[in-house]
Amino acid sequence: MPETRIITGIDIGTTRIRALIAESDEKGQPVFLGYGVVPALGLRRGVVVNMEKTVQSISKAVEDAELMAGVHISSAVAGIAGDHIKSINSQGVIAVSRSDNEILESDIHKAIEAASAVAIPTDREIIHVLPQQYTIDEQTGIKNPIGMTGVRLEVEVHIVTAAVTSAKNIYRSLERCEIAVDHLVLQSLASAYAGINSEEQEMGIALIDIGGDLTDVAVFFDGSIRHSGVVPLGGKNVTNDVTIGLRTAVEQAERLKLMYGSSLTSLVDPDEMMEVNGVTGRAPRSISRNVLASIIEPRMEEILSLAAREIKKANAPAALAAGAILTGGGVLLPGTVELAEQILDMPARLGIPLGIEGLPQNIVTPEYATVIGLVGYGFKHGTGHEISRDGIRGLFKRIENWFSGNF
Repeated sequence: MPETRIITGIDIGTTRIRALIAESDEKGQPVFLGYGVVPALGLRRGVVVNMEKTVQSISKAVEDAELMAGVHISSAVAGIAGDHIKSINSQGVIAVSRSDNEILESDIHKAIEAASAVAIPTDREIIHVLPQQYTIDEQTGIKNPIGMTGVRLEVEVHIVTAAVTSAKNIYRSLERCEIAVDHLVLQSLASAYAGINSEEQEMGIALIDIGGDLTDVAVFFDGSIRHSGVVPLGGKNVTNDVTIGLRTAVEQAERLKLMYGSSLTSLVDPDEMMEVNGVTGRAPRSISRNVLASIIEPRMEEILSLAAREIKKANAPAALAAGAILTGGGVLLPGTVELAEQILDMPARLGIPLGIEGLPQNIVTPEYATVIGLVGYGFKHGTGHEISRDGIRGLFKRIENWFSGNF
């Protein structure tokens, strides 16, 4: 029987912080235990700008997840995003070391190290080196060269870098919550773990994750990631446009967007009306939903057009046959899939996260793709810290903290 493991994913998003805990079953597959979600305070565009507020938000999300799961965690797989994220493709070449020319795992490590030896500014650090394919002598397109023979081994990799200070602040925030970081994972890569299968990666697919402040883009073909990028716009920009266009408060604009909004004006009945509360003493007004959609559509079109520009940077040799997958809270408006198909000129679908048994129905949505993918990443790549299962102790600890804060 495989050893039971407990893996936690923490999605440090721009509008929400989500924590999700799962454990392995007798087959070694992840099974849901608990989750917590709270507003993200102290963050802007994926970067920590107020350490105290960020720590409080992470602590609350983790405590809620622990209480539901009945466990106390000490480590997690954390996501990283932001417009400071940069990526490049690189190549590395080595001579095979053994006299019989058999390629060993150590040769692969050396080739990846050679590919990683690129000029990186001192204010940046590498967070991922992702192999794309190997070439042995003149034979290309090899996915796993171990055991094969050759004289010259070449590897193509995708390197993801982040600003040193931004990455350190995420580590520090989690350390102050007494949580060690097992892996720091690019959030678009994590979302892919939850929503894209190996066949789609071979065929070619683009992932577009529309968050609060940012939109992450990742392109896969020939079985691996080929490009990743960031668009500095997200759902908050749509809400701000509604705030200005309808002359209402931000909270009201967000509520109207979610209740009555659409990314395509053509899908809205122009005769359907909605009530907009006035501000600074003004009386409520009745406005057509068509007006709201006409405010939302241009901004969503801009976000998707910029995402399409990032997809083109991948230089895919042919059309991405599997189309596009849309994740994040910003894709939930009606008409987003249809608009994406028009702009990207390819089929699109919502990314419904998979890979964990027993997920509550309310979190099987594109909003939770990243945190579910972080857990999946942890199960595949392992954790570096033992996690104690002590539900009773954890429960009493939560009760003790509650009494300390209230009396």
